[in-house]
Amino acid sequence: MSNAAQDFIAGLPKAELHLHIEGTLEPEMAFALAERNGVKLPYASVEAMRRLYDFQNLADFLDLYYQATQALLTERDFYDLARAYLDRAREENVRHAEIFFDPQAHTRRGVPLGAVVEGLSAALNDAAREGGPTSRLLMCFLRDLDAADAMATLEAARPWLDRITGVGLDSAEAGNPPGKFTEVYERARSLGLRAVAHAGEEGPAAYVSEALDRLKVERIDHGVHAIDDAPLVQRLARERVPLTVCPLSNIRLRVYPDMRAHPIQRLFEAGVVVTVNSDDPAYFGGYVNENYRAIQQAFALGAAELRQLAKNSFAASFLSDEEKRERIAEVDAYAAKARGA
Repeated sequence: MSNAAQDFIAGLPKAELHLHIEGTLEPEMAFALAERNGVKLPYASVEAMRRLYDFQNLADFLDLYYQATQALLTERDFYDLARAYLDRAREENVRHAEIFFDPQAHTRRGVPLGAVVEGLSAALNDAAREGGPTSRLLMCFLRDLDAADAMATLEAARPWLDRITGVGLDSAEAGNPPGKFTEVYERARSLGLRAVAHAGEEGPAAYVSEALDRLKVERIDHGVHAIDDAPLVQRLARERVPLTVCPLSNIRLRVYPDMRAHPIQRLFEAGVVVTVNSDDPAYFGGYVNENYRAIQQAFALGAAELRQLAKNSFAASFLSDEEKRERIAEVDAYAAKARGA
């Protein structure tokens, strides 16, 4: 990759729409929090933990992901976790972030839901006030648990819904179709929450259609297996349904063998509103700029394509229409300045 392309990506204003805050828990922070909280992690050292990051599939990753969350116990822990991500995002010129969190991964360990939400939301507010990214919180349901558990989690979160913008659906996709959560999503929408869902990562293209038709989601997280269904790709493009694609994640979890095999370029060229995101960057080898760089190098993307991907990220966000226009104008101004440099 040329230095010019790297520099362009580094300064490009962008939003990140697919980011699991628990997936930003770097091994160094996991061990520091574990020591602070008197928790013993099942790894001998930071280096031993990182050596396990050779995942064969999503299940391999999730096992490690949930083990590491044992270090997160207090409101301060969640504050520190989110603040570390937001400070790094600011350095990468992420202007807006929509951040997933997994309440069930914490409440089933006895961590109060309030500690999770209060810690995360305080970090989001402080970072924005100090010039960092604006942000939104999205509460995900673990799809490998039953719908009753998800519904109970939604009801338990009601005291904090002023801090939560929407709901999502994550964890093990295979064998857990979106339709399992239809009633939960109906309830969430009745409470004024926006709706997204992971679909078409390890699951088939049919799960993408099911998330749209049964859950009435506004965007699809991952969605890469939509490429296997040409009419679905046409629908996504026609209805302007965004996909929050995570290229490095898809390679590290062996959804695709290498970046050249990844369908992001084909989806983009088909007119789908594709966005670039990092998913669980502590585990998958890169934050958002590394994901932009990976696809730029694989597909020889020029400034025009990179600019459109950044504009897509703001257009697909839950910002207000006025905020979207302002941020998209920032992208265009940046690109114009870069052309004239």
